[in-house]
Amino acid sequence: MIEIKIFGNVDFADFTFIEGFPGVGLVGPMSISYIINQLNLEYVGYIKSDLFPPLVSIHNNIPLPPVRLYYSKEYKILTLFAEVGPIAEDYIYEISDGIYNFIKSQKIHQVISISGVPVHNTENKGVFGIASTNEGINELVKVGINKVGEGVATGISSLIITQSTLDNLLDFNLLIPVNPDIIDPKYAELAIQSINKILNIDINISELDKEAKIVESKIKDLVKKSKESKAYNNDSGNVMYV
Repeated sequence: MIEIKIFGNVDFADFTFIEGFPGVGLVGPMSISYIINQLNLEYVGYIKSDLFPPLVSIHNNIPLPPVRLYYSKEYKILTLFAEVGPIAEDYIYEISDGIYNFIKSQKIHQVISISGVPVHNTENKGVFGIASTNEGINELVKVGINKVGEGVATGISSLIITQSTLDNLLDFNLLIPVNPDIIDPKYAELAIQSINKILNIDINISELDKEAKIVESKIKDLVKKSKESKAYNNDSGNVMYV
């Protein structure tokens, strides 16, 4: 079961929803944490589910749910920040369905997912993207993101973009080539630069290195604790062949 709890009555119509569950390279959590801090997004809700590991995040002495929502009325952005380990494969469909149903019910305008994809050599790879509509594909070309003409993607974001394609909802999957043995702030930098181009905003990345190291330490600890639970032993990260 998955429940999305929002504090108060907030209108998310025409917002951009940005998500990035932990996966290879921790690109999603690093990027989203930085966006939250740089744009001063407000904690607005959380996701409650028995499909997540039994963990609590503690920030500034306050216990918080590990999967939280932050938003900005000014930028019309709603982000999902997840501090959980890899999601068990058996649960991915139910979680993605719950998130997508929320997106549709809130009349959200577009979705951006951030994922790392393992490659042998990240040098000069750039960012790859999948889009759910012809409009989205044209936008990828316009901002200089490499299209994925043929390939395979997996995980929560891939199921969300499949539904978006069926419903003609604008959705982008940003796929950042990463060395699976290294967690590097440069991966999040590539993701945020792409988001800047797509949304035509200017998120300053000058402090990303410091922020990424903090997030890396926190997520690594939570991933370790998650993996200690027998129910959470599969990787939900994306795979891409180009």
